[in-house]
Amino acid sequence: MKLQSYRLIRFLNNFFIYFVLTLFAFIMLFPFMYMLSTSFKIPADTFRYPPRMLPRDPVTIEVDGFEKPLPLYYVEINGEQKEFALAQSNIKIGIYAPADNLSATVERRLTEVKPTGGVTNQQTVVVNDKEEKLFDVEVDGQIIPMILISQTTVGEFINPENPNEKVSQNVRLSTPVESISWHPENYKQIIELNNMARALTNTALVTILVVIGQLVTSVFGGYAFARLKFPGRDTLFVFYLGTIMIPFVMLIVPLYQLMVVIGWTDRLAALIIPWIFTAYGTFLMRQHFITFPKEIEEAALLDGASRFQILKNIIIPASVPALATQATFTFLYAWNSFIWPLVIINVGNEKNHVLTLALNVLRGRASDTPNLILAGAAIAIIPPLIVFILGQRFFVESVASSGVKG
Repeated sequence: MKLQSYRLIRFLNNFFIYFVLTLFAFIMLFPFMYMLSTSFKIPADTFRYPPRMLPRDPVTIEVDGFEKPLPLYYVEINGEQKEFALAQSNIKIGIYAPADNLSATVERRLTEVKPTGGVTNQQTVVVNDKEEKLFDVEVDGQIIPMILISQTTVGEFINPENPNEKVSQNVRLSTPVESISWHPENYKQIIELNNMARALTNTALVTILVVIGQLVTSVFGGYAFARLKFPGRDTLFVFYLGTIMIPFVMLIVPLYQLMVVIGWTDRLAALIIPWIFTAYGTFLMRQHFITFPKEIEEAALLDGASRFQILKNIIIPASVPALATQATFTFLYAWNSFIWPLVIINVGNEKNHVLTLALNVLRGRASDTPNLILAGAAIAIIPPLIVFILGQRFFVESVASSGVKG
């Protein structure tokens, strides 16, 4: 009995833990899922309230006597919802009533009534101390002078199976018939609209070169600080590591002035060369190399291997988790970099734009089409998301197998 109670309590605890984790995972993923879903919508669907997750398109139908397909709406007839086609919109409807009985109202199109006494000599009547114009309204075959109480705009809906059956109701308050659909052409349109293909190519080029550059400099720098002995090594490493604490905003002006002197403003080289050196990557590699057994390295030195051969053939193949971790962080930083490209690349120079700049320009050009903006955001988010998913195994392995040693 105690064993069964223990198993039940353990099951409930595990169920509660997984339920809470799943709930928070869904909350974290929902904005991304909604962004991805909205990128496949049409503009009208993105402004619909309340918002909906799945993209939908209005359903249309071919009706005899009409050149173009007509949109379908739900129309209530005798308490039953039916699908009618919108044949005509923006029909002006007036609500009229006799001056002596304002509760006896009738609805007529504005084109169906005429001013009492004619346009030039239209008769009037005083109602509630206010002068009102009279209109001739036909009711049961009789012409009755009435005043205009209010007016509205409606649409004319027809039965697709019987076009002679017509109903008038407010179009804005009517519910359209819709079906779930997807518009992958949004991605093609966004690429053509804002030269996104060139920006994507530039971003990939800059990111790959920065990742390779940081890996090379971090490996050589980390190995030198971990294995080579030279005067002032530890002091130099402390000062180099201290550069991590310098805010980037303090480096923008001097770095920009340096790019002006060199002549790299408005060029992709300014997005690559200054960022291939990283104190964080050097620190990460140094801490990993310190954990590498010295005995293996000493044996290789006795066999006549050089430092470079040891690094190339022994240490680097055994450092894949640390290298993957460094590559993942560098990729995410380089891909999402925005402030520095905004400073160094001219907004009008679209051939050297990266994705972050292209999205910033797109925000103004496509402000009335959020579906296109979110399609561009998806293009920028999906590649680093895939890289992070593929590299998280190495990242966890690196964290679990390495320690921080002095």
